[in-house]
Amino acid sequence: MTSRFAALIVLLTALLGTSAARAQSADGTWLTQAGDARVKISKCGGGICGHVVWLREPYDTSTGQPATDSKNPNPALARRPMIGLPLFSGMEPVGPNKWSGQIYNADDGSTYASNISLTGADSLRVEGCVGALCGGETWTRAGR
Repeated sequence: MTSRFAALIVLLTALLGTSAARAQSADGTWLTQAGDARVKISKCGGGICGHVVWLREPYDTSTGQPATDSKNPNPALARRPMIGLPLFSGMEPVGPNKWSGQIYNADDGSTYASNISLTGADSLRVEGCVGALCGGETWTRAGR
């Protein structure tokens, strides 16, 4: 009886540990605050990467073609599809559940200094800064 109880405790501890570890990971798919895009975040080297995997409006209404990175000032990059577009670069850990690097904003075709913080199991704070001016939004985990 004691060995069964001990085995149950070990099993429960392992399961709870796995859930807690997953809760502290940014890996997964995230819905932007406006709900217009989903971004898949995964480990990338020592940091994290993120790319667009879904858009509420995946087609350009004027052409009927898949949406492209049309606001990018580089003509070669302006033709790349929005689905699959990388958003983070150099996003390295700076503390527990915090990363710093750069984020690309397809709305204006610019790249900004960025900080990302996992603020809960299903909540991610994404901030971009130009000098001392910062703005941000909270993304929620999609598909749990």
